[in-house]
Amino acid sequence: MTPPPPVRPEPPGPRGGSDRTDPPEPLTGEELAEIEQRAAAATPGPWYVRQLDDEVAMGLVAVSTAPDTGLNERWPDFDHGQLVAATLVQRPRYVDVVGGRWDENASFIAAARQDVPRLVAEIRRLSCLLEAARATGEGDGPATKEGDGPS
Repeated sequence: MTPPPPVRPEPPGPRGGSDRTDPPEPLTGEELAEIEQRAAAATPGPWYVRQLDDEVAMGLVAVSTAPDTGLNERWPDFDHGQLVAATLVQRPRYVDVVGGRWDENASFIAAARQDVPRLVAEIRRLSCLLEAARATGEGDGPATKEGDGPS
C-alpha cells in the first residue's frame, strides 16, 4: 500500500501575512507591472480545458490552446504541442493534486489567461479614475504619494 502524499502547509497570506482574514497590502505599480509582464510572456490565449486519453496517460486533464472536442482523443490524435499544462495524468500517476480538483484547477488556469490581463487593465482604469477624483477633491481618503498606486 502506498502512503498518502505529504500534506503541504498553507502558503502565507498576501505579502507574508499568515492570517488569511487580514486584508492584502495595497498593490504597487511595480507589482502590477510584474503581473502584466508574466501574463504577456505566457503562451498566447485563449486557453481551454481538454479531456484527453492515451495508453500511458489515461484520463489526462489538460489546459490547451485548442478547444476540447469531446472525443477524449488518444495520442497521436492530439497535438501535444498545444498543451499548456496538465492537472491530472493518471497512468503512471505523476501529475495529481491534493483534493482531486483536477477539473477545477484546469478551469482556473485556462480562465486566468484571459482574466489576468483584464484584471490588470481594470485595476489601471480604476486607479486612473481614483487619481482623477482625488485631483479634483472628489475622491475619498488621503491622496497617495507619487509611485504608491498601480497606475
